[in-house]
Amino acid sequence: MALTALEVRSAKGRERPYKVSDSGGLYLFVQPSGQRYWRLAYRWGGKQHTMALGVFPDVGLADAREKRDAVRRILAEGKNPVSVAKEEALAARLAEQITFRVVAEEWHSKCEREGLAKITLQKQRWLLDFAYPELGFRPINRISAHEVYEVLRGIEAKGHYETARRLRGTCGRIFRYAVATARAERDVCADLRGALITPKVKHLAAITKPAEVGDLMCAIDGFDGYRVTHVALRLAPHLFVRPGELRHAEWSEFDFEERVWAIPSDKMKMRRPHYVPLSKQALAIIDEIKPVSGKHRYLFPCQGKRDRPMCENTLNLALQRLGYGGGRMTTHGFRAIASTLLNESGRWTPDAIERQLAHLDANAVRRIYSRGDYWDERVRMMQAWSDELDRLRSEAAARTANKRAA
Repeated sequence: MALTALEVRSAKGRERPYKVSDSGGLYLFVQPSGQRYWRLAYRWGGKQHTMALGVFPDVGLADAREKRDAVRRILAEGKNPVSVAKEEALAARLAEQITFRVVAEEWHSKCEREGLAKITLQKQRWLLDFAYPELGFRPINRISAHEVYEVLRGIEAKGHYETARRLRGTCGRIFRYAVATARAERDVCADLRGALITPKVKHLAAITKPAEVGDLMCAIDGFDGYRVTHVALRLAPHLFVRPGELRHAEWSEFDFEERVWAIPSDKMKMRRPHYVPLSKQALAIIDEIKPVSGKHRYLFPCQGKRDRPMCENTLNLALQRLGYGGGRMTTHGFRAIASTLLNESGRWTPDAIERQLAHLDANAVRRIYSRGDYWDERVRMMQAWSDELDRLRSEAAARTANKRAA
């Protein structure tokens, strides 16, 4: 006869332990102390077994019956309930060990093996350092969208809207990796679409009027700081590569006979090798730095640490020192200068300009059939661009001389 809840509550300790049966092998085991335990008797492999189902009142009668029924379903499937329970307990312990940080570090290592640029990997790690204090120790399959949002909201509270947006994207990629590797059920960051403040688009500072470009070139010529910085600053407008690509330039990448700088794919944003034709002016500027860094790895080594490239903000600080701070100009702005004036000249095809900027064609089919990369035109364009920079510098110098004479 099945037990009632009242009978379970009324069961008291006796001189010796005793059982109060329910049904289906479930019974209440009562100790002399009055402690009551749920037990289940069942047969497996031709032998009688007993399984503990919990302690009353933590586990009530209804809960005990649910556990009994679950065990009987396992038996019906031909499985040993003790083995299944051990497997589930092990899986739970392993799940506790698979934290957000464990999966994130694994994902980061994967990105590294895939050949992502060093600067990209450094930015990933910088972003993850914002997430680790709150999420790093948490089992990844137990993290809720709200937990991630609280981390992002803390970053937003400091006014770092773009950082919060990028961290959300990085966390989303980690969760999707966890789903793919059976460590999480879903990407909880998908629930945060629209929840963050959308930062206003901030265009990188650059000057694009020809006369102002000439003034800038004159100002760069007058820079009186560290020689390596001066040479890098003079070379930047001639090559108009991304600042990180210039800082990490290595002597081994330059073919001075063919007059080309071959940047490997792992240093490029778009993960494609990039080739920069070297004008006569660019070659002359590079030649100036050979006595300083020619025996080292990098063209522009860090001051005091020749085995490392120039620091990230060195050239921007140099521009500020020349009076081009306050949002007037950045090193990245040399790309905008070249793009604007080359397009306005009408002498060069937009595709050749885009290829030299190392922009990837958004049209995949068009990209496949554009195999020539407009190399011959780019060689002529880069020489013409250096000539144009010299012309603008000369005109600016003449204007300054005329003003002084007046």
